[in-house]
Amino acid sequence: MLDVAERAGVSKASVSRFIGEDRALLSEAIARRIEQAISELGYRPNQMARGLKRGRTRLIGMLVADIRNPYSIAVMHGVETACRRHGYSLVVCNTDRDDEQERQHLALLRAYNIEGLIVNTLGHHRDELFELRSEMPMVLVDRKVDRLETDLVGLDNPAAVEMALDHLEQRGYRDVLLVTEPFDGTSSRIERVERFKTSIERRPALVGVVAETGDQLLLRIKTFLAEPDRGPKALFCANGIAALAATQVLRELGCHLFDDIGLIALDDLDWYPLVGSGITALAQPTAEIGASAFECLLKRLRGDNGPVQTLDFAARLIERGSTLGNGR
Repeated sequence: MLDVAERAGVSKASVSRFIGEDRALLSEAIARRIEQAISELGYRPNQMARGLKRGRTRLIGMLVADIRNPYSIAVMHGVETACRRHGYSLVVCNTDRDDEQERQHLALLRAYNIEGLIVNTLGHHRDELFELRSEMPMVLVDRKVDRLETDLVGLDNPAAVEMALDHLEQRGYRDVLLVTEPFDGTSSRIERVERFKTSIERRPALVGVVAETGDQLLLRIKTFLAEPDRGPKALFCANGIAALAATQVLRELGCHLFDDIGLIALDDLDWYPLVGSGITALAQPTAEIGASAFECLLKRLRGDNGPVQTLDFAARLIERGSTLGNGR
């Protein structure tokens, strides 16, 4: 910093302001001279050392249940983009849906002296999460943790389910099989299934049943297709992973996609338009969900002590050929 100050002809304090949070206090001329000196000298500030000295690391932690899940990747990208825009760095830990991994990663994130935490996981280690919540701001993404009073950002699941059933009913489908991953305590999955069941009860034109992904899915879909029906049949997949599993089963069963059965899926993944005539999707605004999760955290970091809030984002219906076949 002293070398930069001498090269630019300014004080060391001015260089400190330039690379810190007080750049706006400098005149444009001084800022340009410092920037040029930094470029000429190849100076790179040690952000970790600066953070420890000031009691701030500018690090945000993010705990995800399964980094292979396309939803997690998309939301994480939204969080990271927002972090970078505000001068923070993101430390991501993947629990791989393993409770012991979750426990170890929570301890690791605390050791990194993160300033805040974004959580998208099962929350089986509630004691550790409660303890961290008492030490730093925390935001949940997509999944609730019982009795953990903190901001939550995610999809408006009930509205998304209603949107899917409205679309299927309007397209003439009458028998619907909801395909979901096993609950495993995941609040968003439970919310979607419960809303599906209550909505089906209120729709005399529809009959609905639920199946979970796994070893029995092929048999469940095969049985669903073979049962007498009141009209065209459709699958409603509760997320992208369920959609992939269901599509693989339909191919294995030799179905003509999507003449024999309709399909609508939550999430909108890159491969959806490539299957048959394309899979109708309920797209989640994942980038906005991720960015909003960080914005909520940033407000707390800046001293907002208001009541906890829940931000529910709406899904967007993208119609493709998978719901324009038998039900048309």
